[in-house]
Amino acid sequence: MLVILLIAAGLTIFGGSKSLPYSLELTPDASVVLVDGAGGEHAPGAFPASASLKRVVVRSGEATTVVANATNPGRWRIVDRAEGRGLIGQTKANKFLEPTNLVINATSASYIAIMAVGMTAVIILAGIDLSVGSIYGLAAIVGALVLSSIESRAGEGGASLFVALPVGILVTCGVGALCGLANGSMIVGLRVHPFVITLGMMAALRGLTFVIPKAIRGEQSIAGLPDAFQEGFFKLDVGGVYPVPLMVMVVVAVVGAFVLTKTVLGRQIFAVGGNPTAARYAGVPNGRVNIIVYTVMGALAGLSAAIYLGYYGSAETNAGATYELKVIAAAVIGGASLAGGRGTAVGAVLGAIVIQLIDNAMVILEINTDWTQIVMGAAIIIAVVIDQAKQRFAAGGQRG
Repeated sequence: MLVILLIAAGLTIFGGSKSLPYSLELTPDASVVLVDGAGGEHAPGAFPASASLKRVVVRSGEATTVVANATNPGRWRIVDRAEGRGLIGQTKANKFLEPTNLVINATSASYIAIMAVGMTAVIILAGIDLSVGSIYGLAAIVGALVLSSIESRAGEGGASLFVALPVGILVTCGVGALCGLANGSMIVGLRVHPFVITLGMMAALRGLTFVIPKAIRGEQSIAGLPDAFQEGFFKLDVGGVYPVPLMVMVVVAVVGAFVLTKTVLGRQIFAVGGNPTAARYAGVPNGRVNIIVYTVMGALAGLSAAIYLGYYGSAETNAGATYELKVIAAAVIGGASLAGGRGTAVGAVLGAIVIQLIDNAMVILEINTDWTQIVMGAAIIIAVVIDQAKQRFAAGGQRG
């Protein structure tokens, strides 16, 4: 939380501001004046070129509206519309605190956070899943193909929410769960390290995201999804924001925290990750626990893919590329130990927010985005080094 607050404060202070379009409907009796730095009032279109604009005041009867942070006096003007008069101009807003930027940050963080909760459980097992980005991409492609097919057959009015929503979620989560089940089964059945299995799956599944849409549609992007799946749910507009992805993230975090801390499965996950041999002697079914965790990891990747489809209304073959790096980074920064046996769902969410803020900082501070992966890799290394230092410090304290 402290890191998040520090990053947010830094972006607020040093991120600067930007100009945004502004419009206001005017009543017939409304008058508009532009106020300069010295307090002088001027009509739109008659503002002195040598003066600086301080604010815009709209007076209508006894009501007064003040537009703070007004900028560029030449842009402010009154226009006639079919429905009446309107005022248009530009205002200045903080780049980081601007509402649209905050909504984008929250939405983008939700994709990573949902998968990071599953990745945290995998890392607690002392495992790893490098295929999560490819699972996300494949689930998105298959889900888009099914949803676009339903929409094309629905006729006038399109597919209803009660058809599109359950089908979309079941297909994406189902594809993800099957991929995760394959990962877990091969890891347990073949007794091969998770790194090798999931690395192979990462390449194979990414290949399928190219092959499947090209074979079925002859193209590499799928659009034409039901409006009910988008505006009807995942991109539901509530007061100018889209809260559903954030709400799903919170639900997944709460459920993940409950499972890891309050259930038998959660205790088994920590036991296997802490000492698999002792867990086996204690009667814990290590293989089954591994398969369940990897299956859930895949299902959560599919859920993130469903949110992606609902928010953007299409899928393309590169969806989820490099997400494995962000998801693993979120889990590690959130406190999960790569040695196994430690991690929290809430920490995974906070780690995802940190990752998104790093991405956002690259944009706001106008740093070349080619450096994004470098910064992300450095963040992982720093998080692991800090984790190792904490473990050595704790071990030294216990010996003392």
